Amino acid sequence: MKKIKLFFMAMAMLVSALAYGQNLTVTGVVKDSSTGEGVPFASIQLKGTMTGVSTDGDGYYSLTVPADGVLIFSSVGYISQEIAVSGKAKHDVLLSPDTEALEETIVVAFGTATKESFTGSATVVKSSDIAKVQSSDATRALEGVVAGVQMTTSSGSLGSSPSIIIRGISSISAGSAPLYIVDGVPYSGDMNNLNSADIESMTVLKDAASNALYGARGANGVIMITTKKAKAGDAVVNFESKIGLNTKALQHYDYIKDPATYYETHYNALYNYYVDKQGLSHLEANAKAANTVAGPAADGGLGYLIYTVPEGEAFIGTNGKLNPNATYGRIVTYEDEDYLLQGDDWMAETYKQSIRQEYNLNVSGTSGKAQFFGSFGYLNNKGIVDGADMYRYTARLKSDYQAKKWLNVGMNMGYTKFNWNNGNSDEGSAGSTGNMFGFAATMAPIYPVYIRDAQGNILRDQNGLLRYDYGDGKNAGMNRPNSPQANALQLATLDMNNSEGNAFTGNGHVDITFLKDFAFTVNAGFGVDETRSRSVNNMYYGQFAPTGGTIQVGHSRSYYFNFQQLLNWNKSFGAHNVSVLLGHESYLSQSFSVSGYKTNLFSMDNTELNGAVVDGQGAASSRSEYNNEGYLARAQYDYDEKLFLSASYRRDASSRFHPDHRWGDFWSFGAGWLINHESWFNAPWVDMLKVKASIGSQGNDSIGNYLYTDLFTIKNNQGQIGVAMTSKGNKEITWETNTNMNAGVDFDLFKGRISGTVEYFYRKTSDMLFFFTVPASLGYSGYYDNIGDMRNAGVELALNGVIFNKKNFYWDVNANATHYTNKITMLPEERKTREIEGYKGYASGNKFIGEGLSLNTFLMKKYAGVDKTNGLPMWYKDTTDDEGNVTGRETTTDYSAATEYLCDNPTPLLYGGFGTSLRFYGFDVAAQFTYSIGGLTYDSGYASLVGAPSQPGSNVHVDVLNAWSETNKESDMPRYQYLDENINATSDRFLVDASYLNIQNVQIGYTIPQHITQKFNVSKIRVSASCDNVFYWSHRKGLDPRYSFTGSTNYANNSPVRTISGGINITF
Repeated sequence: MKKIKLFFMAMAMLVSALAYGQNLTVTGVVKDSSTGEGVPFASIQLKGTMTGVSTDGDGYYSLTVPADGVLIFSSVGYISQEIAVSGKAKHDVLLSPDTEALEETIVVAFGTATKESFTGSATVVKSSDIAKVQSSDATRALEGVVAGVQMTTSSGSLGSSPSIIIRGISSISAGSAPLYIVDGVPYSGDMNNLNSADIESMTVLKDAASNALYGARGANGVIMITTKKAKAGDAVVNFESKIGLNTKALQHYDYIKDPATYYETHYNALYNYYVDKQGLSHLEANAKAANTVAGPAADGGLGYLIYTVPEGEAFIGTNGKLNPNATYGRIVTYEDEDYLLQGDDWMAETYKQSIRQEYNLNVSGTSGKAQFFGSFGYLNNKGIVDGADMYRYTARLKSDYQAKKWLNVGMNMGYTKFNWNNGNSDEGSAGSTGNMFGFAATMAPIYPVYIRDAQGNILRDQNGLLRYDYGDGKNAGMNRPNSPQANALQLATLDMNNSEGNAFTGNGHVDITFLKDFAFTVNAGFGVDETRSRSVNNMYYGQFAPTGGTIQVGHSRSYYFNFQQLLNWNKSFGAHNVSVLLGHESYLSQSFSVSGYKTNLFSMDNTELNGAVVDGQGAASSRSEYNNEGYLARAQYDYDEKLFLSASYRRDASSRFHPDHRWGDFWSFGAGWLINHESWFNAPWVDMLKVKASIGSQGNDSIGNYLYTDLFTIKNNQGQIGVAMTSKGNKEITWETNTNMNAGVDFDLFKGRISGTVEYFYRKTSDMLFFFTVPASLGYSGYYDNIGDMRNAGVELALNGVIFNKKNFYWDVNANATHYTNKITMLPEERKTREIEGYKGYASGNKFIGEGLSLNTFLMKKYAGVDKTNGLPMWYKDTTDDEGNVTGRETTTDYSAATEYLCDNPTPLLYGGFGTSLRFYGFDVAAQFTYSIGGLTYDSGYASLVGAPSQPGSNVHVDVLNAWSETNKESDMPRYQYLDENINATSDRFLVDASYLNIQNVQIGYTIPQHITQKFNVSKIRVSASCDNVFYWSHRKGLDPRYSFTGSTNYANNSPVRTISGGINITF
């Protein structure tokens, strides 16, 4: 009997051993221990290998592993678990939330850090937030999401990028844009060439502890962009498609849109002039104004009459109103042809609706010791104006290979092919007849866009082109006083501004670990951007038609190479942890360009230089080069994971300064204390509480190349070589230096339900670089000099809250706010050329650069209201005694006699964003808002609409209908009278509150339950709809304060784009 028992025991052991030697398919579900919900996309990895999978959207998994293996279950925000398979085919796992875990890994200079150990200031924006924004430039996803970041958009044209500053303007003339780092390598290419779908995260570094290791280029903050890579587990295939509609997001001013009202308004301007300046009686002035209002421009008329007036009757009655018997639309016979005259809405004809399409496919996975990520993207975007469109192809290949335990190699290659078209030219120039935005914004509603026959059909010319009205007499003999002989709307359809090319980026790394505690890394990165441009002015219409059209063709190539060698040492001594980094970095950037110019085109179909016959004598080529080199070091220490110290140093050189002044020293110190890790701290509702502080300095060399030496242009001097100085060099110019201090508190409360950061920052810019203009008689435009100091100081607040976190309902909110002030603290005595209200400094346009003042303080005459006796605008002027001392103020209607005063600045009192997101039963809804409170902006668009009609035919704001008159003397709107001067002259009358609220993005989606999608071998399907640039509110309809940081606006620019789209995302 004993032998039988021993036999069966041996058999059982043998079977068990055989079982443990075989592979086993393990299944199960991973759930959140606190909510019971499945944990989506949790990682399950076989210990000691790179074999693994991820859970699906509901937390389920399946994995084939050895029966004696050990599985590691992990997910961001949870405590990892190791579970032995032990021959069991089913393992359901509960992961506990890690209340002390890092909410995100922070990508920092030359490495990463945990949120708890990081002593600096940074904000991470994840791929899910980046994906919400429908833009070719991924940085737009930062707007309203990151405290301290301000963003403005001067144009909505395709390919335009926002301007970004972090914690205020840091310089007068040097660049204020942040440094971009893509996968550890400084990036100087076009942000539109990076596919947002390839980006895993963007981290904004704000203080010296974060940026000092970037030396010369980190003074204005750093934006770290990390592209996606494969995650442990089976291969994943993801496809995303978005198709949407682009529309104009800009609101227009309240123009007078009714042609009858416009005629009446201009009639009143003429009538007032005849009574006031020519002394005519009421009846005489009425008769003359009625006869003149639609007459020739030389007499003050509008040039066009688009109403049919019964014979023998007046167009305008003695009451100043349009004849009720007049009918809209007028047929005129001119040179034996009949034409229909009627007004058009020029803005409606300018802007269109267009289609946006975007498709992205990526594949990622791991195999053995290798990781792989590949992607392909296609974007086709039509502009909201004629002649504007683009397409872009992108591809990325990223791999990582653990060749040996001590050796890891990897590479990351990106390619972009792009093509951009824009028929409009001179965008932003209000006076240019080639800029359709400024042209349409000023055109009165009585003028036709097109030439029509008697039936209202738009005529075509001998080339089959639509005939546009150029106001040159070809439309029924009518001549337009406003921008005659021009029509920018047609030029946009015929002219061409095209850029096409290719962009390559790549980097590779080798990581070698040795002697247990050491790691040596070599990173090399490059970028090449080659662009071929063509600019064609058509041969049929416009100012270049007499020369047969023009063509300019150019080719540019930019190249950069970055090389890093980094040595890391990490060592733990009990509760003491030390890490040291030593490194060297070099950066080379080169750019080349060549172009040629010809006139008299053979055909608009041949847009090459060989397609034109007259050499424009405009051939040119150039090259430029920039070098930067630095030696760096960083030391970090933590005690028992509760006290953290860091220090960094970089010695940097820049080729933009004279060899005697090229090298600079930049440094930082930082400290953090995790109070909640102290044994005496007893607050179970506090998950994490950290106080931190840092101080350091960085340099700014963003001023352009070769400015330390005199620059000349070689010119043709009657066939001989001649030179002309373009700028005066200054050997002594050197770094702007930014000294930054940051102090704050990071916190997580109530098991992650509330988290946030409060920070105080102070930044002092020393030796500011400024460009000084000089009289043209000196033969050059100006020179750079280091002139003074400036500081920014403020407070940031970022909050995140989870209101509900239930099985089928999740709701969170976020908000951030920034307040800061700016002040120039020192100017050299030789720059204090003027004193205003006790402040010494100098004037620069409509700004005053003064010691003790904010950088962009407005300098203007102050509006004093309307003179009730004559309706003229008044301004203030100082009164003085015999010795020139100011004794008081008085009003004057003489603009030239008025005094200029300081008029505050555009810096907002508070700015930031807020948003919310919900998830319930497969649905998800999100909305994000941006806002700015306070500050001033100059409303130049409104000012242009309320001036006197010295040049008839321009748009007029409806406020003019309430202008001062003999029967309306209490109005605060000056009189509206023909040929009046300075009615809308620059003054603080047009300085208005720059506050705004913008619905930045709204999105709704639905994820189909996985038990349905699995039937089709699909792990996830999500359908969605979203809208960007939904709506904004500002001080006045038509005013968009988001145009600039300096308080300027421009109505002659393209509108921001509102995009409404639907999409589908499928994961296999």
